[in-house]
Amino acid sequence: MRKLILSATLVAALGAPALAAQTYPVSGRWGPEIAGKKGPIDCTGRVIGFNGETRTDSKGGVPAYRLKSVSTAGSTYRITDVFTTGQIRNGNTSYTLHQTDADHLIMQMQQGGTLKLQRCN
Repeated sequence: MRKLILSATLVAALGAPALAAQTYPVSGRWGPEIAGKKGPIDCTGRVIGFNGETRTDSKGGVPAYRLKSVSTAGSTYRITDVFTTGQIRNGNTSYTLHQTDADHLIMQMQQGGTLKLQRCN
C-alpha cells in the first residue's frame, strides 16, 4: 500500500510537463515619450512597468496584468496578457510591442490605440 501511494504521488508530480516561465521582452518603468528627448526621462504622469511576468499601469483601468504569451518577430513582440478586475475575471488583452532603441517603445493596442513610451530614470 505504501509503495502504491508513493508511486501515485511520484507520477502526479512528474506527470505534468514543467513549462519555462516567460517574461516580458523589456523591463523597468516606461512613461509617455517626450518628442525629441534622448535617453531616459523623469516620469511624473502615467508609468507602465514591466517586471518579469507582471505589467502594471498607473493610469489604466486595470492595476496589474500577467503575461500569458509572447512571440517575437525581430524587434517586434506579440503579447497577450491576462487580467482580473472587480468585474472581469481572467480577461485577455493583446498588443504588439516594438522597441525602436534602448529607451523607446511603441505599444500598439488591439483596440487600435498606440502608446509611444520612453524609459524612466
